[in-house]
Amino acid sequence: MKKRVTLGLSLTLLASSAASAFADGPAQNHGHHNQKQIKSVEFQSMKAPSTIENMVKTYSEASVKVTYKDGSVEETPLHYNQLFLSKDKIAENKGELIPAGTPIDAEGNPIIDRSIPDQPSPYISDAPDSNSFIEINGKSYIISHYEYDSVDNAGNEVSGLPASMTLTQVDKDPETGELSVNHAKKIDFANVNGLWTPCNGSTTEWGTHLGSEEYEPDARAFEDPTSSAYKDVTNFAKHYFGDETKANPYFYGWIPEISIDKNGEASVEKHYSTGRFSHETMQVLPDNKTALFGDDGKNTMMFMYVADKAKDFSAGTLYAAKFNQTGTDNGGKGDLQWIKLGHASDDEVKEIIDNGTTFSDIFETSDKPAEGFTAVKTAASKNVEYLKVKPGMEKAAAFLESRRYGAILGATSEFNKMEGIAVNEEDNKAYIAISYQEKAMLKEPGAVQDDIQLPELKSGVTYQLNLTAHQKDQDNGKIKSRYVPASMEGLVIGQDLEKADAYGNTADPEKVANPDNLSFSNDMDTLFIGEDSSLHTNNFVWAYNVKTKKLSRILSVPVGAEATGLRAVENLKDSRYVLSNYQHPGEDISDKEITAVDKEELTNEMKKTIGIQETGGVGYISGLSSNTPPYKKHIEDK
Repeated sequence: MKKRVTLGLSLTLLASSAASAFADGPAQNHGHHNQKQIKSVEFQSMKAPSTIENMVKTYSEASVKVTYKDGSVEETPLHYNQLFLSKDKIAENKGELIPAGTPIDAEGNPIIDRSIPDQPSPYISDAPDSNSFIEINGKSYIISHYEYDSVDNAGNEVSGLPASMTLTQVDKDPETGELSVNHAKKIDFANVNGLWTPCNGSTTEWGTHLGSEEYEPDARAFEDPTSSAYKDVTNFAKHYFGDETKANPYFYGWIPEISIDKNGEASVEKHYSTGRFSHETMQVLPDNKTALFGDDGKNTMMFMYVADKAKDFSAGTLYAAKFNQTGTDNGGKGDLQWIKLGHASDDEVKEIIDNGTTFSDIFETSDKPAEGFTAVKTAASKNVEYLKVKPGMEKAAAFLESRRYGAILGATSEFNKMEGIAVNEEDNKAYIAISYQEKAMLKEPGAVQDDIQLPELKSGVTYQLNLTAHQKDQDNGKIKSRYVPASMEGLVIGQDLEKADAYGNTADPEKVANPDNLSFSNDMDTLFIGEDSSLHTNNFVWAYNVKTKKLSRILSVPVGAEATGLRAVENLKDSRYVLSNYQHPGEDISDKEITAVDKEELTNEMKKTIGIQETGGVGYISGLSSNTPPYKKHIEDK
């Protein structure tokens, strides 16, 4: 039976003659008697930056157009509001203020950059990432990731540096909705052995933040003391614990959940039962039991987790997907068969780690094909591996080496740069970003596995996942979820250019290139997409209406920067925001073939303004409705 979707109780925008509610004046239409029923919401796109002045800043010239059922139309400009830079000294730490992006060690002390011996100073990440906006006990907080530090003070690349998160209390202006920093502090990860490369994340319906640990260290390579994995993990241990003997690759590659108590104090637990891989993000689905993950890198895998209890990810069942290709149009499509890897609790997996389990305790290996060994190619290694699980080590393999074990069982390990995930609750859809559709996602004659044979799109594809109930695993066991992805198909695709345009773009600047962060607004039927693109000289945030298929550019970040921290916040009593950060501004300007503006002048202007890879910014887009609750949709049988 077809369903009819209608827009019910609506939010009110300012009159078209008024400025942005968040930026320039008191909000209006407080009373319900002034509200009008909304017919549609449409983002009006901004142009790509064309001047040096615009190329070096974060800004919006987009607007949002609201059409009411009485025929009236209002259009409001969007604005970007920067809360702070990662180099700003706003974090209270042991009686002093330190930069927001400074990591702390297991004792809570700032980690110091001593690359210039006579000028020691705290490390400062230039890479703010995921945000959650959480209200607790009448106060508002933003949790922000600091993914890594690119270079030290001497200009050297940094390896194995502990990462961090900051908890920032923000105040909301009661009239304008504008946010400002009240105070901030670093979040302590000492009880979970520190934090490894937090990338994207998500906010739960029960008011916690789910972080991530990306590019998990290879535990097999770690056993070789000459490997980069050994160097990275021991460097981490020296920086964090002050003791390299505490280095353990299995400490990292997990999902940390951060809770805030009524006093504004944050606590952390890592969910070991959700599996260990290159966690880009974890997105909880509407039952608050099922979760999907991004697995970033080459030769990665799609995972799903079904918790035993709603709103509790301390125990559950982990699955990995087998991709069965059904087409190549519009980026490609395929059906998904789910392979059960195992069931565990956090405590069970943590015990395996704490017992000192190593890769060689879990697997036998062979240098060539041999009876009883399975050939796998996964992100963990550049080489094809021949593996056999040792007797009794299946649970350790499933949860400490999820991708390798999944590949042994037949799951597809050919995804490339699998990034952000968002969920459309009303339409029973989820969305997942494949940032660069290349490498193992193409046809590979002679590969040990070639499930995915899709067209190359270096600018990437955002896929739609179709969620269904009554699904079974490979052994015909019932999957206890109503939100299992049964198939996926291309939704928003980029377009590669044969040669660079005058601004150095090698992908069409009027389309999304290399989608990364995703966030969905159920109110507005809008999928927000943030770019992490080397193919666009300036990266953008886009708004894609899943009903009308209209794509609108709504934000531009500085040249060389990545748009991160994307989060549509619409469940507040009297405000709404789109949180949005940027990281590593100015990166790789020298590699761009730019003729439309003077490249040397552009570089100098970057150095004069925000600097090149010195800091990143945390902020939000305003200009959306305020001072009314979000409007809701009512689904009626037709």
